[in-house]
Amino acid sequence: MTRFDEVYSRPDPRSYFVALGPLGYQTPHHAQGVFRRLLPLAGASEDRKHLTDRGSDAVVLDICCSYGINAALLNHHVTWEELHERYTSLPVARMTTEELIESDRRYYAARRREDAVGVVGLDIAAPAIAYARAVGLLATGFAENLEAGAPSPALCRATRGVRLITVTGGASFLSTRTFEPLLEGRLAPPWVAAFVLRTGSYRAIADGLNRFGLTTQEYTCRTYPQRRFTDADEQRGAIAAAYAAGNDPRGKETDGYFHTALHLTRPTAHATAHPLHALLQDE
Repeated sequence: MTRFDEVYSRPDPRSYFVALGPLGYQTPHHAQGVFRRLLPLAGASEDRKHLTDRGSDAVVLDICCSYGINAALLNHHVTWEELHERYTSLPVARMTTEELIESDRRYYAARRREDAVGVVGLDIAAPAIAYARAVGLLATGFAENLEAGAPSPALCRATRGVRLITVTGGASFLSTRTFEPLLEGRLAPPWVAAFVLRTGSYRAIADGLNRFGLTTQEYTCRTYPQRRFTDADEQRGAIAAAYAAGNDPRGKETDGYFHTALHLTRPTAHATAHPLHALLQDE
């Protein structure tokens, strides 16, 4: 699978959109409506005093958040297409990073939704986190790798009250090591909504979350195109991997796109009483 690590090491998201836009990357677009629908439900039946951290009003933790794109789409009157057009436009291309940060602060402030929520960002890419914090997309952000070490006390404090954990990219590189420390000791564990490539398995993470009284279900009514393949070799590898993971690639990976499936983790009682297809029936 082609790696795009270099686009996350830049001081602003222009390279991200320039690199991924021509490939039709679109997962944040699909996630925008799904996350908005799930957020009011996550923790809705729990005691609110257990959902609010002492001094923290963060509601969402976005793992592998990069430049805060999911937070931008969740909390602002913008679309993925509008963001792509903005960051690949000639006027923005001519700006310095400092000028773009100032411009973005005004851009997002003017489009802030009334129902905006606090978002904590987590990513190993420090420049991306720094940008997202500088323009106000994240309430706070952390450049930490929980696959390699324990979360900092500050990260633990900032995420104690989150109700929804989101993942739109990077699930293939994660394990329970990232999730478990953030759920330990929680009286009301958050929901986890993850868009996962069909070329791999989410089973190990789901099994790890299960010990917190959470059930993971895959939304089987549809899949979500992620991006076009960079070349024929990548497509052949994806088709083989999809078969190996027990997924039929016909009409999906065979048609030239990576596809993701939505996996939703929530308390078992809620999962039993409210089928996933009913929560997302208009998707």
